Amino acid sequence: MYFRTMKKISVFASGGGSNLQSIIDASEKGMLNAEVALVISNNSSAFALERARKHGIKAIHFSTKTHPDPAIYTQELIKLHSDMKIDLVLLAGYMKLLPKPFIALYSGRILNIHPSLLPKHGGKGMYGHFVHEAVIAAKDKESGVTIHWVTEEYDEGPIMMQRSIPINHDDTPDTLAARVLKVEHAVYPEAAALVLSGQIRFPNRFTEK
Repeated sequence: MYFRTMKKISVFASGGGSNLQSIIDASEKGMLNAEVALVISNNSSAFALERARKHGIKAIHFSTKTHPDPAIYTQELIKLHSDMKIDLVLLAGYMKLLPKPFIALYSGRILNIHPSLLPKHGGKGMYGHFVHEAVIAAKDKESGVTIHWVTEEYDEGPIMMQRSIPINHDDTPDTLAARVLKVEHAVYPEAAALVLSGQIRFPNRFTEK
């Protein structure tokens, strides 16, 4: 009898995909006992898709342009993940909300990474440089990275992991972004490994009806 031991990951990304690259690298180096099997972007020109193809990973532009009917969009997204037997979904700079039926089906198996210490500086419109500008404007003493479980609202799922860094007196949004990004690249593969190994699970209180 054959048992599938290598877990499969899908990654959603809207832009350059540097966090996607950190996941791919961790997988190829054996630091992550899983393969990146699928990359999806709502942006047909996202460099994340090119990164995936360079590594022989199935890369798909999947959006309301390719699937204008919301019901068909959701149905096809679910079918794709089911057919490919995806174990874990990672959002890496993905700018769209996932469909509610998809989130429900993969509840406890979807993670997102955010470049601040949530609940500070999260929510709709808070991404990329907007986050770092808000942190600097608020005169926060520290910032960092949050990895959280995905629910139906932006950045409101239970927090799985956080890493903080101090804010330097001469930090700008750009310098802060660069330092936070280094932390992102280090912790996202670690978080994925902890979930795939079963060491960290979705909190029970969020699954009870």
